[in-house]
Amino acid sequence: MRRLAALGAVLLGLLLLVIAQLALPGVAEQRIRDQLQGSGQVLSVHVSAFPAIELLWHHADSVDVRLGRYNSTPAHLSSLLDQARDVGTLTASAREVQTGLLTLQDATLHKHGDQLTGSARVTEADVRSALPILRSVTPVTSEDGRLTVRGTATLFGVSATVDATVGAQDGKLVVVPDVPFGGLATITVFSDPRVAVQSVGATAAGDGFVVHATARLR
Repeated sequence: MRRLAALGAVLLGLLLLVIAQLALPGVAEQRIRDQLQGSGQVLSVHVSAFPAIELLWHHADSVDVRLGRYNSTPAHLSSLLDQARDVGTLTASAREVQTGLLTLQDATLHKHGDQLTGSARVTEADVRSALPILRSVTPVTSEDGRLTVRGTATLFGVSATVDATVGAQDGKLVVVPDVPFGGLATITVFSDPRVAVQSVGATAAGDGFVVHATARLR
């Protein structure tokens, strides 16, 4: 009788694990979908975990998210990444991301452990829409984890062209104009205690350029 009871307990445990493996990923996918769809169009969500019961402790092997148009802010993105800290591999892509003033096209983000890599296409039209005084922004050089861009602006009928260096500084993403004492005019583009920016670069692409960046979750 004891052997039968023990065998029954083992079979029940295996059955519960099978049910969890089948059901929990779907529950996690719906939870992520509900969290994201308030800010944009969710095309697909896929969650993988083995054993799936680890999802109860917010652990997952991989998560893949595909979005259409998505509205976000750097702070909101950092918050989502912080929540996904225990996900082994995260891949997210969006056709269009609205980040306040600037619109990003064909954006991708990949997380493996604590390491982050991302890229997005920025068009000249989107730059002018964000800052009407700018006529153009062109990447000049991209090396040593830093990016030099050249921008032409027109204000009160006067045009001027200035180079600026975009790079990481103490985990922040900053822009420093390449002019005498330009360091005094440093602009912090992104800063979050949960994310340390490591490098940034860009390549010309059609009507704009593609920006690449790496960072690490702290």
